[in-house]
Order: sequence, then C-alpha cells, then structure tokens
Amino acid sequence: MLIGYARTSTLEQEAGLAAQVRDLEALGCEMVMAEQTSAVGARPKLEDLITFARKGDVLIVTKLDRLARSVSHLWEIVGKLESKGVALRIVAMGIDTTTPTGRLMLTVLGGVAEFERDMMLERQREGIAKAKAEGRYKGRAPTARAKADEVRELAATGASMGDIAKRLGIGKGSVHRILKSTESASTAL
Repeated sequence: MLIGYARTSTLEQEAGLAAQVRDLEALGCEMVMAEQTSAVGARPKLEDLITFARKGDVLIVTKLDRLARSVSHLWEIVGKLESKGVALRIVAMGIDTTTPTGRLMLTVLGGVAEFERDMMLERQREGIAKAKAEGRYKGRAPTARAKADEVRELAATGASMGDIAKRLGIGKGSVHRILKSTESASTAL
C-alpha cells in the first residue's frame, strides 16, 4: 500500500499543504495523512501513520523537509519504518530506500539538507544582529498585547482562558499573563 504524508509549518501555508496532498494522491497513495505543525513540534499524524503502516507498504513524501527536521530525526523515522518492513520514497529527490543506492543518497542528501538549514539559520541570526546594531530591527509585533482589551472584555463575560485564546488566536499563556497583569494593576491601586 502506498501511504502519503504531507506537512506544513503554519496555517498560512494552506496552499502548500493542499498541493502536497494533491501530488501524493496523483502518485497513487491510497491513504494520505496531512498535518500543520512546526518542524520541531510533535507530529501526531506522522506517528499514527507509522503505527498504521504494515510490512510491504511504502511511505511517500514530496520533499525531505516535510518529513524530518534533522539527519538524526530522519534516521529515527527510517529506523521505525524499517523495523516494520516499510520503505520510504522521497519524490523530489528520487530516493527510494528499497535500494542500497537510495539509502546512500538519503544519507548524503539528508546531511546536505541539515547543513543548508543550519546555514540559513546562521544567516538569519547575523541579519537580525546587524539590523539591531543599526537600529532597524523591531522584532515581531506583539499580537497578544495588542488584544489585551479584548481579552479583558471576554474574561469579564466569564469566558475561560482556553475559550479566549481560541477566539482571539493567541496562546493560553498570553491570556493568563494579560489577566494577571490586570489583577496586579488593580491590586496596586
């Protein structure tokens, strides 16, 4: 059985996720699991897929970075798949782990991908440091603080922190901090 896995990091990448699903279905995947989660976050759908896969199945992904965040993570996934007799195919690279050449290419290209990501993060850090030194870096706009009034209004209606967070698209911790700062300000008066 051909099983597809698609992933994007953010909700803004909805079109990318749909394109991955479409490509996997066009390749003949009978089942496709898709999720939107950070590269470093938990991937429950991937874990479900690995649990579901049976001997002789092939896991297909469109690109390596949709599957693994590092070479060690890649080999952890490959190890789980191999222990179940499941092969891995990465479309964009033409890699198929059922062959020795495919395994070699996976190792080499996985290392290159991790190196490229590390270099990109290093360039990003350098750019941010330079912008800060020049006084041009402001950072990300604080979305939760901008919604403080709305948080207080919803809390006054009796909404729970979870409901407030969900309605406003912010984290529960942010809601807690806003409400706690409101309490601190009112007790100081």
